[in-house]
Amino acid sequence: MLVVLAAEGRTAKPVPDNDCLDCHNDNSQTKTNASGRAFSLFVDELVLRASVHATNTCQSCHADITSGHPDDERAALPVNCTACHPRQSQSYGASVHGRALEDGDAAAPTCTDCHDGHTLKPISDPASPLHFANLTQTCGACHEEAAADVTASIHGRAIASGKREAATCIDCHAEHRIEELKTAGTLKISADVCSKCHASERINTKFNLPTDRVETFFASYHGLAAQYGSTLAANCASCHGYHLVLPSADPRSSISTNNLVATCGQCHPGATDKFAQGKIHVAEVAPSQAGDFGGKVNAWVRRIYFILIFATIGVMTVHNGLLFIRKWLRLHRAEHRTIVRMNRQQRWQHFVLLASFIVLAVTGFALKFPDSWVAHLLGSNEVFRRWSHRIVGVAMIALGLYHIGYLLFTREGRQLLRDFWPERKDVKDVATNVSYLTGRSAERARFKRFGYPEKLEYWAVVWGTIIMGVTGLAIWFKMEVTQWLPRWVIDVATTIHYYEAILACLAILVWHFYHVMFDPGIYPVNLACWDGKVSEHWLEDEHPLDPAAPHGTHAEPKPPPANTA
Repeated sequence: MLVVLAAEGRTAKPVPDNDCLDCHNDNSQTKTNASGRAFSLFVDELVLRASVHATNTCQSCHADITSGHPDDERAALPVNCTACHPRQSQSYGASVHGRALEDGDAAAPTCTDCHDGHTLKPISDPASPLHFANLTQTCGACHEEAAADVTASIHGRAIASGKREAATCIDCHAEHRIEELKTAGTLKISADVCSKCHASERINTKFNLPTDRVETFFASYHGLAAQYGSTLAANCASCHGYHLVLPSADPRSSISTNNLVATCGQCHPGATDKFAQGKIHVAEVAPSQAGDFGGKVNAWVRRIYFILIFATIGVMTVHNGLLFIRKWLRLHRAEHRTIVRMNRQQRWQHFVLLASFIVLAVTGFALKFPDSWVAHLLGSNEVFRRWSHRIVGVAMIALGLYHIGYLLFTREGRQLLRDFWPERKDVKDVATNVSYLTGRSAERARFKRFGYPEKLEYWAVVWGTIIMGVTGLAIWFKMEVTQWLPRWVIDVATTIHYYEAILACLAILVWHFYHVMFDPGIYPVNLACWDGKVSEHWLEDEHPLDPAAPHGTHAEPKPPPANTA
């Protein structure tokens, strides 16, 4: 409605400012608003010309006023600020004030109630009603009791002493989207309101405040309950108060020694003096740094248990680890591992690939997530993480080139390539194993030296090395690449490099680790990667068509003769 009237007003004949000031220069003119408070209609032209609205005409804001005013006996409508301040007006509309106005409460504060209309000054001006030193008084025009409490609080006293960092009304309740916090949840109060200041390293250091108040609250029962969705757990204001926040040394404080039983009793009926002596903000400190006797006892108990846990679990781990190794070695010696499956050359290539893959994974994810625990393992030196990633990446590319030479120019390499080369039988083996794994057949695929599981992984490594090498070099030499290609090519290369790394790591964990570690037939590890040998039993069971198997044959097993009887 206001927008329509404003639009209509702009089409009418403009009203000169002098016509308005002829009446409004009388400082005795007043009017009573909907809430019963009298306010002045006086406009000081000098003050108006010094305000931030100095370039506005009267009708710029009062668009509904026509040349017939005041004889038309139509009172000026509330000013609509949306035309010039759409974002602020939108926030105000969602505030507790804006919603009240929309619900028909004519006494709800509008823009001019807080900013004033004619003497509008920047909030940095000490004369502005929104200057941090005046905010309590401005809000107190409607919220007298809350303003009195804030003035008497530690925050109010800090404001009065000129400390700009002190919390004002809008620091807690927001600026235009004023929020009613009485019904707000624990997490809202503690995480979004109080933490804005009390988790600030700058504020805590400047005013010598405890640095761990927020951290220790969220580590307490109340904080943990709030994080997991409790709407009943105490928040900061439940104990410290909302507006009348006072230090514990003040006898009026809700956390004063004399008032703690009553404060705790709000949520814990029957709370006693001894119960109320419990601490909410409990930091893990050394016994020498603990304040009271109970804190020292608690710190010593914690330290003793650290030692006890480390010693007990450490001894158990060493005992069971040694026992595991002894039993494992005994079992593997009994297997008579005599068949060579990987020669020395192949084992060295596998070891370099293994080591470089691990280093690349750790350094790569440390670069992608510099705040992660993986990055902390490598220290805080980003240059070290970057260059170690690049150097090992070059080593893996060199290994790939060496492996190509090995495949082409050595007899063992050419045989390895022939054994890894895909063939039609692999497709048949997949179909056979699908039937076997789904329980439709009792027969599983019979593999030669390498079956489809090994072939899939081998060629995936080849593919991954090429992809990671090309994209990694493009990211490294992005300045040179962008001499010829558009910048988005680097972005695409970065995306491919990251997601290919995730794919490779997951494939190793799910596919490779199963076949060489978690398969019940070779658990906990296939030692062929160490000495190249496997047992006759394992080879006959897993690769019966391998020529090295005791009963291996190149030919496919013949089907049983048909029954002609």
